[in-house]
Order: sequence, then structure tokens, then C-alpha cells
Amino acid sequence: MSDFVDRVTVHVKGGDGGNGSAGIRREKYKPLAGPNGGNGGRGGSVIFVADPNANSLLDYRFMPHRSAGNGTMGLGDTKDGSQGDDLRLPVPIGTVVFTARGAEGQPKRPGEVLADLRHAGDEFVAAAGGAGGLGNAALANRTRRAPGFALLGEPGEERDVILELKSIADVALVASPRRANQA
Repeated sequence: MSDFVDRVTVHVKGGDGGNGSAGIRREKYKPLAGPNGGNGGRGGSVIFVADPNANSLLDYRFMPHRSAGNGTMGLGDTKDGSQGDDLRLPVPIGTVVFTARGAEGQPKRPGEVLADLRHAGDEFVAAAGGAGGLGNAALANRTRRAPGFALLGEPGEERDVILELKSIADVALVASPRRANQA
């Protein structure tokens, strides 16, 4: 018999964006033909999805740290980096997502309500992925025709959230039970 868990704290982290690339195009008879560094890829997001097949939050008690994929670095020849994979986490229908309040090292308490996933397919982005950095081809302008630098990718969003399952009654008591020795 599996345990039923109705409240759990989860640490979620969106993927980091990839760094841009600083490359210089080289052609025959043109040693410095201009910038060709690609942009970095966007980091993946952590998304909670209301799933009718999920019935407990037990998986999140044993694995409370979840993170999405990172974006990759841009390449030369203006090749952009690939985007990080989104992490889609199924939760039971009727799950409420709260911010986690509390001092470091203390048990977390529910704060404000972020989302109420009441219907099948409802989604909530708990931690957004970071944007990818620009390559030097995207940074070129009239005054700086061949920048020798590129921008770094942004880190993904990171935070603690509390998932709480609303109580759903499956059994109801219609009348008070009779005593066995009453007759």
C-alpha cells in the first residue's frame, strides 16, 4: 500500500541560457570578413501540469529537487545554440501551488497562491529558463563592425514552491451508525 502525500516542498530551477559566440569569418583574400558568432540557446522551463493519471505527490517527497535542461553555446558561422528541454511535471488535479516562506534551515510554510490547477491540462510555469546570450554577429552595428566579444547567457529562475493537494471526499456518511447491542 502506497503512502498518500498531500503537501510537499519542491525546489525548482529553470535551465541556464547558453553563452553567445565570438567568431570572425575568414575567407580567401579577406582575412577579417566580419563577425559570425551565433547566439546561445534559451534554457528550459519547469512546468507543473494537472494530469488525471497522477493521484499523489509522493514522487516529489523523495525527489524534491527538479531542474530543466540548459541551453547550449552558440557556434561560429552564425549557428545558434540549441534550446534546453522543458521539464513537464505531472501533478494531480486539484493541486495548489504556493510560494514557500520561512527562514533558512526552518520548515517552509505556504505563502501566496501562485496557481490552482483545477482542470486536466492546466499548466503553471514554476521556474522560467534563462535567455541565451547574443553572439557578436547580433551585436555588430555601424560604429562597431566586428565586436570581439559576445554576451553571456542568463541564469534560470530558481525557487522553492509548496504543492498542496485539495482534499477530495470519496466516501460520505449518510446517517449515524447504529450500535450493535441496540435492537
